[in-house]
Amino acid sequence: SQEAPTESVSRRLILLRHARSSWEQRSLKDHDRPLSKSGKADAVKLSQKLERLGWIPELILSSDAERSKETLRIMQEQVRAFVKAEVHFISSFYSIAAMDGQTAEHLQRMICKYSTNQILTVMCMGHNKGWEEAASMFSGASIELKTCNAALLEATGRSWEEAFSMAGYGGWRLQGIVKPD
Repeated sequence: SQEAPTESVSRRLILLRHARSSWEQRSLKDHDRPLSKSGKADAVKLSQKLERLGWIPELILSSDAERSKETLRIMQEQVRAFVKAEVHFISSFYSIAAMDGQTAEHLQRMICKYSTNQILTVMCMGHNKGWEEAASMFSGASIELKTCNAALLEATGRSWEEAFSMAGYGGWRLQGIVKPD
């Protein structure tokens, strides 16, 4: 059901930049580039680190670019808990990341659209510069996300809408940046 919990609960947001992509096939469109060998290895390591930390998403919203989809596939192969998450591929995540100042608001809208109040951990997978910008806006800190880096953010609210409303920009607590190495 969509009923909100009666008390504020911790809402956890993982903003993950896709793993390193390959430039070997120059004829491919940017959207269609696969992961490089090192990118695949990084996706394995990152998924294991998120599992050890207990940051397992119940909802995953991902860019539909090949490198994002492949990052997720590898994470699901490594950590079975990632398979249990509801997954939506959102084509606008690819283009919005290139637009100044638009990503944070767009992520907020998509999270509120696809999540329920019972979902406590959401992972959004996408691209720079938008993902760095959104993580920085939500947390109020200057955040750098290299490939396959994840910003772990936390706020409280009875619903995702309330968490975004109460934390606003700058009010999400940065719990850390997870890196493959």
